[in-house]
Amino acid sequence: MDGLLHISQDRAVRDGERASLGLDVPRRCTLRTPIDCVGTGLHTGTRVRVRLCPAPAGSGIVFRRTDLGVDIPALYTNVVDSRLCTVLATAERPEARVGTVEHLMAALAGCGVTDATVEIDGPEVPVLDGSAAPWVFLLDCAGRVALDAAPHAVEVLRPVRVEEGAAFAELRPGTDGFDLALSIAFDAPAIGRQSLTLRLGEETFRRELSRARTFAQAHEIAGLRAAGLARGGSLDNAVVVDGAKVLNPAGLRAPDEFVRHKLLDAVGDLALAGAALRARFVGHRSGHALNNRLLRALFADGANWRRVEEPAWLPPLPAETARAA
Repeated sequence: MDGLLHISQDRAVRDGERASLGLDVPRRCTLRTPIDCVGTGLHTGTRVRVRLCPAPAGSGIVFRRTDLGVDIPALYTNVVDSRLCTVLATAERPEARVGTVEHLMAALAGCGVTDATVEIDGPEVPVLDGSAAPWVFLLDCAGRVALDAAPHAVEVLRPVRVEEGAAFAELRPGTDGFDLALSIAFDAPAIGRQSLTLRLGEETFRRELSRARTFAQAHEIAGLRAAGLARGGSLDNAVVVDGAKVLNPAGLRAPDEFVRHKLLDAVGDLALAGAALRARFVGHRSGHALNNRLLRALFADGANWRRVEEPAWLPPLPAETARAA
């Protein structure tokens, strides 16, 4: 499976599945069955196979380099590079990297999957069509199972802000969910200034963010490839703009697809907190580096946050779901 996919939007099936899993009460969640795909890395151009696998409650999201026998927990502390994508590695095995994790992480977070093992036999997650929609499709195909454990959230208690020039990213105390507001500004008239505000939830993620693709400006591509990046990029997996023109024959999926993708990236990067955030994220021209710096600043001081169990009790799982889990 590679390239553009047509994503099912059968809301009734998803809502029925959610109810059958007992997910109206928050629980940790994993995949019902493993599922595979093969694709090409955006930056390395490497052909890799990925297998999304169920995992026990409390495992979190773990990337497993099957070719090297190394497990890399998907946590902000394991981010070792953030040039145009988010790259994970452990201090013990720094050579065993997994790059471009943000779209898959966004899909997992957006679909409420808290525990999964991502087996991968190469250095970069496939770009597929450049969005999170193919990953959402795979998660739908695999199905989900509620686990007999409550999730926890990270509640932000006071504002935390990081800056770089005119760009900034900030987490502010929120209410009972995760609200996001992002603005971008590019000289290219095809992009210009765009902004988007939303509350993260599964339906919102699917509808507003999942299909937004990564993008680049045409004049940047030669330099990226000279730097060893964008080797697997094409009009099949990225939006390319040249001044006021969008070079993709089919055009954009939304007039503001660019800010939608930047917000998708932020969801994936901030999912590396290891738990859902109860907060309001506000950013301007924020990218992978600032998103990671923001998490590091948040957790650097225990007065900035607290762990919240949600809920403190759990009703019994439906019998069928309990057997499956």
